[in-house]
Amino acid sequence: MTTRRPIRAAQTSEDQTVTTLELFFDLVFVFALTQITALMAHDLTWHGVLRGILLTGLLWWSWIGFSWLCNLVKADEGSVRGVLLLAMAAMFMIALAIPEAFHDLPGGLPGPVVIACAYFAFRALHLVLFWLIADGDAVLRRTLIRFAPSMLGATALLLVASQYHGATQTALWAAALAVDYGGTYLIDARGWRFRSAGHFAERHGLIVIIALGESIVAIGVGVTDLPISWPIVIASLLGLGVSAALWWIYFDATVHYGEQALAAEPAETRPKLARDAYTFLHFPMVTGIVILALGLKKVLEYVGDTEHHQLDDPLKGVALFALYGGVVLYLLGHVGFKWRTVHQVGISRLITAGLAAIAVPVVAKAPALAQLGVLAVLLAALVAFEAVRFAQEREELRHHH
Repeated sequence: MTTRRPIRAAQTSEDQTVTTLELFFDLVFVFALTQITALMAHDLTWHGVLRGILLTGLLWWSWIGFSWLCNLVKADEGSVRGVLLLAMAAMFMIALAIPEAFHDLPGGLPGPVVIACAYFAFRALHLVLFWLIADGDAVLRRTLIRFAPSMLGATALLLVASQYHGATQTALWAAALAVDYGGTYLIDARGWRFRSAGHFAERHGLIVIIALGESIVAIGVGVTDLPISWPIVIASLLGLGVSAALWWIYFDATVHYGEQALAAEPAETRPKLARDAYTFLHFPMVTGIVILALGLKKVLEYVGDTEHHQLDDPLKGVALFALYGGVVLYLLGHVGFKWRTVHQVGISRLITAGLAAIAVPVVAKAPALAQLGVLAVLLAALVAFEAVRFAQEREELRHHH
């Protein structure tokens, strides 16, 4: 038996921090999320939003794989670096093809097939690298063997979906993601390996920042070709206020109690907590921000484009749902996360989600700017309430090491 290592990789330590290569890797996701928002804005229907959510799900699942892998081995050392850059190239291909994810444009390569093939390449790189890293760890290799069928099944369904159009295609996409997510959920999570709670929490915090960055990009992109005006200035500042509130809601306390719960969890059950609280419950948070970005983009179009819209025009239907529904989904993700990590119900966030849902029919006839204003006030009230109500707990959380 030789001791030759199949791959050059440096193990992470418990106090591992995020590397610059991981941040570089995330930049592709900024572009991909921008592409998804643009795709939904182009097809502003319920079906269009559903497709946007499915695409976000595909990206999320891709990103998640490497957040686990780079928790075990350092991203910027040895052979891992090359694999990560190759995976980045595959993800970039997916991002480039997003406008053609469901409607192939004439000429060129078939968009849906490009996405399915690039997704397969991305997931295969992840699985092979994981397999090589798991050398000598029989339990982890067994877990990877159980994990492989759902990955192959999902990619096969995406390839089948590329041959269809309309609702059938969307249903096959949904089935592909159900196979991928469901397969992972059904595997015994104890077979996974988990090394650094700090690194894992930081990674997920950064992807939330990336999604929030996309919400700010959406504000700017909505008015790129329009002359700056008072309504644009006010709407932009309100939109920024909404994004800032979402940042506060996550980074003021959530990021701290999540990491502490993960660090305190016994080694045996830690991978399960990481999977539930981060892999699954961060998905509604990120998706919520992407849907909100669509709503913000539309508000800015309404207040800025005076040729096509009056200033007192309200957002209607899908656009209004995106503005408020994105925030509701984000807050519900937080409620689930708090329950799973510290077993407490985030009452203030649950109530705010409820109020945001109730507000939709109430503000339905108000001008778009007022609709955004109401949302900003709701979130500002939540932030102010929590800042006062949980001041003591927050101090302890932030300075407890």
